[in-house]
Amino acid sequence: MEVLELAERQKPLIDSLLEVWEKSVRETHLFLPENEIINIKQNFLPNALKNISHLIIAKNENKPVAFMGIDDKKLEMLFVSPEKRGCGIGKMLLTYGIKTYSVNELTVNEQNPQAIGFYEHLGFEVYKKSELDEQGNPYPILYMKLK
Repeated sequence: MEVLELAERQKPLIDSLLEVWEKSVRETHLFLPENEIINIKQNFLPNALKNISHLIIAKNENKPVAFMGIDDKKLEMLFVSPEKRGCGIGKMLLTYGIKTYSVNELTVNEQNPQAIGFYEHLGFEVYKKSELDEQGNPYPILYMKLK
């Protein structure tokens, strides 16, 4: 497994990461309707991937299997391909983010209990809740900080 931080973000890479994201979301974000998944994938995520301060990917056999994005000590996104979940890749990425970029905060959908448990296991705790996500949609968000 290779972990890389990427400054250059060409379309083939973005397309590969969109594929990882979609597979992951379809496994873990069961509350999202199909039209919302498509909207995020087409209209929000490509720009977010291009502009996030730090984009770190995990590659296996030259293919991205997970990625995270960090802005100003905040984990903005972390997605792992379903076939690689439970293999320690998410933990490896987040630990890298904590050590390298002092990540100490994140948000997570309240309707994604597996992710909440993962972050709690790695030392994060909820300090605030919002009934709407950051785009104003009715998906409750939990704000978590590192203990």
